[in-house]
Amino acid sequence: MKISILCFDLSSNAFGRAGLLAQALSGAYDVEIVGTSRRGGVWTPMEQIKIPVKKFTWSRYPSFNAIKKNILNAIDGDIILASKLMPTSFGIGLQKKRTSGKPLVVDIDDWELGFFYHSGFWGRVGRFLNFSNPNGLPYVLAMERMVCHADAVSVSNRFLQKKFGGVLLPHCRDTTILDPLKFNPDQIKEKMGFKDKKVVMFLGTPRSHKGLDDLLMAIKKIDNPNLNLAIIGVKNREEFLKRVDQSIRGRVVVLSPTPFNKLPELLSAADIIAIPQRQTSDSVGQIPARLFDAMAMAKPILTTRVSDIPEVLDGCGYLVNPNEPSQLADGIQYILTHYDEALVQGRAARERCKRMYDMSNLESSLKEIIERIAVRKGLK
Repeated sequence: MKISILCFDLSSNAFGRAGLLAQALSGAYDVEIVGTSRRGGVWTPMEQIKIPVKKFTWSRYPSFNAIKKNILNAIDGDIILASKLMPTSFGIGLQKKRTSGKPLVVDIDDWELGFFYHSGFWGRVGRFLNFSNPNGLPYVLAMERMVCHADAVSVSNRFLQKKFGGVLLPHCRDTTILDPLKFNPDQIKEKMGFKDKKVVMFLGTPRSHKGLDDLLMAIKKIDNPNLNLAIIGVKNREEFLKRVDQSIRGRVVVLSPTPFNKLPELLSAADIIAIPQRQTSDSVGQIPARLFDAMAMAKPILTTRVSDIPEVLDGCGYLVNPNEPSQLADGIQYILTHYDEALVQGRAARERCKRMYDMSNLESSLKEIIERIAVRKGLK
């Protein structure tokens, strides 16, 4: 049996969740990933994925009509799994279901409308009138109202489950790959230029709701020349550094997005993984995937009380209030002065990840959804 996974933008971090689902299913089924690419390529961390990818150029309407037709013709799975409630994934999946009768699963890991609401009244008006964008606000609104047409729904967190129903499938990680015992932190620190330094690490796309500006302010509050902030996932290093205060610029190291297969080595150099998520409409329906990377690598985690983060950690990390740089600064200093305790917390986080958020958990849960649909639709 073949599964076609639809990704709304292969060139963005949307490929992260779509790729995770594909990898979880690839052990039991033939899997392909189908999607558009707004920037032409694929998201750097997923460049090494070994699952077939069918990539199509992104365009605005009316040109996108021809592209959409090609995408529909390319989807040849027995079951369709759309990643995110986006028109170029779920919307195309609905069209394929209507014309072919193939069952459709939708996996939701973000509240897409939340990204529009932060732009203010006139910003929302402008976005609502943007009918040329295939993933524009009017079409995303329509997607939310059509969830009931999916044959099954899965979600990544409780906010989304309350809103859309479905099976809870948190982000998961392969803890055999993300294994701290495979790496020598001191050697990797020296290799990265952090010898005899303490390293706070931030991973991910530096969008406003990720709280990186709060973390930069926290670092500024800490008078410690041996404390470095490593930021991984910034595409334009020089442009980003312009927004970093001159007083701490020498302590901030900025690295480009890195393939997932290189990530465990980089993570091993961190003394603290910081996930300073802000409380906004962007973040309320989101769980940072990097939280699970940090847990798997047994790192001390400093994060905020946003969404399901406290439940996921369940005491295996350090929590502060969102949008509070002073609390982040206090948290960093507490961890560094109580580091034996922090290491115990990190090891507990890894054990919790192995028990509850290992890739094997996602594999079995997804397989149960697929098998149930296959039986109901007479595919087995």
